[in-house]
Amino acid sequence: MVRSLLKKYNIKGGTFDQHFLVDTDYLDRIVAAADLRPEDVVLEIGAGIGNLTERLARKAKKVIVIELDPALVRILHDRFDGVENIEIIAGDALKVDFPEFDKVVSNLPYSISSEITFKLLRHKFKLGILMYQYEFAARMVSQPNCKDYSRLTVDTCYFADASILMKVPKSAFQPAPEVDSAVVKLVPRPAPFEVKDQAFFMDFVAAVFSQRRKKLRNAILNTNHVLKIPSVKEVVARLPEDLMNKRAENLTPEELAQVANKIVDLKKSILAEETKEQ
Repeated sequence: MVRSLLKKYNIKGGTFDQHFLVDTDYLDRIVAAADLRPEDVVLEIGAGIGNLTERLARKAKKVIVIELDPALVRILHDRFDGVENIEIIAGDALKVDFPEFDKVVSNLPYSISSEITFKLLRHKFKLGILMYQYEFAARMVSQPNCKDYSRLTVDTCYFADASILMKVPKSAFQPAPEVDSAVVKLVPRPAPFEVKDQAFFMDFVAAVFSQRRKKLRNAILNTNHVLKIPSVKEVVARLPEDLMNKRAENLTPEELAQVANKIVDLKKSILAEETKEQ
């Protein structure tokens, strides 16, 4: 069915990082994982020719699709303009304002996986069933002291519970990508640990993982042009010694938050001390 649609519309793929999932078994498993209800509004990013869209529309109240490629937008209109519960938005998902939605189910363009995921996680929704490059998915769900543990792991942990539902082989796509893929289940929830300044925490995590082979003390000092910590050497000297002697990759998200929170407190106390002296 999917291959016949590609042939009908003479779509080869690859123009905008496109690899069409043609294995209907995986398509059906993705829809089943979304556990759709008749009241659900579903967002789909990178709808392609609509092979997933049509399955979602059978079970959901409404499906809102976002597609960048003008040729594919025309196909979506040709296929679904007569379907009342499918809305088509032509545009770049990184730039388009997302409408309200309950669930997001998508075979995401791999080149924007990180940016689009964190744009999604800043919206309120119940569930995400999202296809990623397998290595990217592995980094999302990794544990400390593992090679895949990264900034992405920590940031994902802050916003949501993530788990890999299934690995998808290259052969399930047309044209076949160079790597295997994975379907990830994302369930947004409140952060499981305290963060006093979210923006600083995100910058801090990015900074220290950019120096992942350095101990935390040196990572902070080396990246202070980004972190902009006043009296940085004094601040670092007051941070927990046991954590300062570890690398970012050895610390749990909670421990990284503990350090970031301590820095936030120290910045305030140092500023207060300087103000008092004046």
